[in-house]
Amino acid sequence: MDELNGLLRSGQLSGDSQTAVLYARVSTKKRAEAGRLERQMERLRQYARANAFTAKAELADVASGLNQKRRGLAKIMKLTEEGEYKKLIIEYPDRLARFGYGYIERHLRYCGVEIIAIAEKEPEEAQSELVRDLLAIVTSFSARLYGARGGKRMRTGLQELMAKVEADEKV
Repeated sequence: MDELNGLLRSGQLSGDSQTAVLYARVSTKKRAEAGRLERQMERLRQYARANAFTAKAELADVASGLNQKRRGLAKIMKLTEEGEYKKLIIEYPDRLARFGYGYIERHLRYCGVEIIAIAEKEPEEAQSELVRDLLAIVTSFSARLYGARGGKRMRTGLQELMAKVEADEKV
């Protein structure tokens, strides 16, 4: 009986396999204000309508893909564990998480949720976002190794290097 109750709570025995949660994320407030978050969500809505999915929730975050304390991501996990939906619709895997995507995917699959990434190729701007995320990782580790002041010097140097690389790419 306990096993059946556990399956019912996880949603693995519920009938509606067309329920979905839509999740969009942009890395900065500036991108959200430029309308990128809303355009991303609209593409997810269009996909859901075209494939006859019922949107249980539309969740969004304005935060780095490295940030594990995102409200939208936390809500996804809660709804997953409560068995509230069967499909998580995202634009690209990195919208869900920069690192640890495999762990999230495994947990969702265990709970009976399939992740659907609707776009095949990431836009060029995603590469620069990845570079910023890598800089954040390096800065964080260097601050731990060399103290906050050393980390600040390292961050400044890395930002200058990134500006130089971006300028070279434009040429």
